[in-house]
Amino acid sequence: MIAIEVNSLPIGEVMSDISKAFNTTFSVSCGEYFLSVPPEIGEGNIKGVNFDGGMGILQYDCLFNQDVEFQFTVKEVHPVKFLYCLEGQLRHRFEGSEEVHEIDQYQEAIVSSDFHSGHILKFQAHMKTVINSLEITRNLFQNKIKCELITMNIDLQNLFLEGKAFQMLTEQILQYEDDSFDSSKRSILRRTEIKQVEMAVHLIKKQISELNNISDIAGDVGLSPNKLQEGFQNLYGTTVNKYIQKIRLDLIKDFVLNTEYSMAEIAHMSGLSSKSYLSKIFKEEYGKSPSDYRKNFVELLQTRKLK
Repeated sequence: MIAIEVNSLPIGEVMSDISKAFNTTFSVSCGEYFLSVPPEIGEGNIKGVNFDGGMGILQYDCLFNQDVEFQFTVKEVHPVKFLYCLEGQLRHRFEGSEEVHEIDQYQEAIVSSDFHSGHILKFQAHMKTVINSLEITRNLFQNKIKCELITMNIDLQNLFLEGKAFQMLTEQILQYEDDSFDSSKRSILRRTEIKQVEMAVHLIKKQISELNNISDIAGDVGLSPNKLQEGFQNLYGTTVNKYIQKIRLDLIKDFVLNTEYSMAEIAHMSGLSSKSYLSKIFKEEYGKSPSDYRKNFVELLQTRKLK
């Protein structure tokens, strides 16, 4: 296992400590720090941005050849860390404690240590892990907020970057508060619910010719219809019905261009009630009836063959 002792802000010092431990270098461009993981250690990269006011973001996108521990153990009050796992699994424990907290994919955690206790972040070998860590130095951040109430004179680029960091902070706080509610009153999607939405997508693609209504789809994957709709809006930016329509139109287009099925057969295989309705939605999407679309495609292929 590789153990790396690092500082907890500013980000430049963090990247310097990591690069020394990895026996490599890092670059800085437009305020963003970038370090590539050496091939003898693994693959991927570590990026960071530091802001005024005691706030910074670290992103680990790594696949290590052996276990790696990042030991944030400076002798001062440590920043609050807002950790979000996009892929893989992160193991966290406090300095001097053996209790391990596992943060799985799509899970997030707010970790804050007492006194000078540090944070230990452990990445498992041979597991691609993507972690966002928003780090807040408490006293500096509080002073920053007070100053922002007095003056808003700030460079637009920094405003955008810091705005994204504040958005991450806000979303994690909302997640923390939402967790305190009864499960029936929670409004934010959980990791298990994301999996259930993905199951619904698989079901839609597999059973497009015989789909039931949205309530039945939701029931099949263990969600309420409202929660299923919320999941599709959050993950795909559309409603369940519009998603189904897109999958259906993609299937119809494939049948039209790559098979000799009749329009009535295609309508049946794509779960539509009639070929007239098939023609209606196809023309709305592609500007031509499916028959004309097929005819033009065949003519185009024949022209190319002649050339």
